[in-house]
Amino acid sequence: MPAPQHLIMAPILIPFITGALMLLYDERQRRAKLTLGIASTVALLAVSIELLNLAKGNRLPGDSDIGIYLLGDWQAPFGIVLVLDRMSAMMLVLVALLALPAMVYSAAAWHRQGQRFHALFQFLLMGLNGAFLTGDLFNLFVFFEVLLAASYGLLLHGGGQLRVRAGLHYIAINLAASLLFLIGVSLIYGITGTLNMAHLAVLIPALPTADLPLLHAGAAVLGLAFLVKAGIWPLSFWLPTTYMAGAAPVAAMFAIMTKVGVYVIIRLGLMLFGASAGVSAGLGAEVLVAGGMATIVFGLLGVLASQGLGRMAAHLVLISSGTLLAVTGFALAGGSTEMLAGGLFYMVSSTLAVAALFLLLEPMSREDGGIAAMLALTADAWGHEESEDEDPEAGLAIPATMTVLGLCFGACLLALAGLPPLSGFIGKFAILSAAIGTSGDIPAVTWGFMALLLLSGFATLVGLVRVGIQSFWGVDVTVPKVLALEIAPVIALVAMGIVMSVKAQDTMTYLSETAEALLNPLPYIETVATAPRVATGSGAP
Repeated sequence: MPAPQHLIMAPILIPFITGALMLLYDERQRRAKLTLGIASTVALLAVSIELLNLAKGNRLPGDSDIGIYLLGDWQAPFGIVLVLDRMSAMMLVLVALLALPAMVYSAAAWHRQGQRFHALFQFLLMGLNGAFLTGDLFNLFVFFEVLLAASYGLLLHGGGQLRVRAGLHYIAINLAASLLFLIGVSLIYGITGTLNMAHLAVLIPALPTADLPLLHAGAAVLGLAFLVKAGIWPLSFWLPTTYMAGAAPVAAMFAIMTKVGVYVIIRLGLMLFGASAGVSAGLGAEVLVAGGMATIVFGLLGVLASQGLGRMAAHLVLISSGTLLAVTGFALAGGSTEMLAGGLFYMVSSTLAVAALFLLLEPMSREDGGIAAMLALTADAWGHEESEDEDPEAGLAIPATMTVLGLCFGACLLALAGLPPLSGFIGKFAILSAAIGTSGDIPAVTWGFMALLLLSGFATLVGLVRVGIQSFWGVDVTVPKVLALEIAPVIALVAMGIVMSVKAQDTMTYLSETAEALLNPLPYIETVATAPRVATGSGAP
């Protein structure tokens, strides 16, 4: 098997091996585990970028932009298959781009507030990467459960009544979603006899009419499980409190957790129920459009009603998810490549901006002595003494603290409100221009979606400006001590959004090709179906 194909396993193996090694270290050896964690995320970023280059450069075997890895050398659809294409490669890079700043931020204080933070963080990365790479529903469930199990521990990291209460609600909701996942998968397998995504895409158009109701029921139950994770209204009641309660680096990583549900909806919806699915084509499109628009309404009302930045940031996650779900619904109903590409651009931009906003929460609300008191309570709770190299006040405090915080906050505001010149404006403009450019009369639902997209930006502007005035121009504003380890990750995330704006044409070109591949999944299906085993591949002994 060529080396590029073996590289497809690296995003799963790197965090898995690193997390397993961390379990061998004593809890007081946090500096060693931090070093391992940063090295792992740097390696993960390098590998993800290389896989992105492979996916867009036709440097994979057969001059293809789709890479296949057959675990155990079992032919698809009988064995486990990992698939690398433009969409999965983009999501791998996005995970790595979030993981490295979150890991660096945790080094300032958060990684010392509970048990096994670094190992859980690595297993979360393993589950996320596996979910984006897998080519069958069974292993999607496996990786989904791995990332959920890790997220349970990370959400509860640091303790506290609010965090424990939100964590228990989060666990209960996701266990229910996992049950729905199993029910949906069981129904689909009972009808088709396979769980391989590409194989399902081949079988569904040829299914007897009598089997379609049960297949559609299974797909609906499976979709419901991922819509819970994506935070669609009215199943999003758990999300604002949960995301607000998490530690700052954990909440930053949770910004991409909802995108796992959105990714699966995009992947399965367009592959299994796209234009080539026969009578099943467009299944659930109306539900996605209506649910996405309702989620945007719920999110923008939550932004306007929120008094704290944490809850407001969580509702901004819902606005992002609702926008993407509605765009997916339009694509499933026969929408344009340009609208889907704009939605993908907006997804990356909003995820980076929301993650930066979550990292800004704690420095912007910090009171004098807050970190020292928090760590002292943590030490009492866990019954351990801090070593000399775990001084909570260690690190270099940045000069001009309020100026730097204000500039970073302002950049997040522009990106999330969709105002020029940052990337959020480009993503929303691409969506709106594609909707307006639809041939013929524009449907009323499209006008409604465009209006909500603009209103959500206005609500975001009003809400964040209100918080900014209170935080930076208030009468009793005190200047917090902010370490370079805390602000550097925020600056890095903001810089990524700026780079997206500067390189908007190149980024949009890649995403347009990604959207085209999603709307035309035939090359994906054929590549998976014809992937040769090592024993029978060319050049094999």
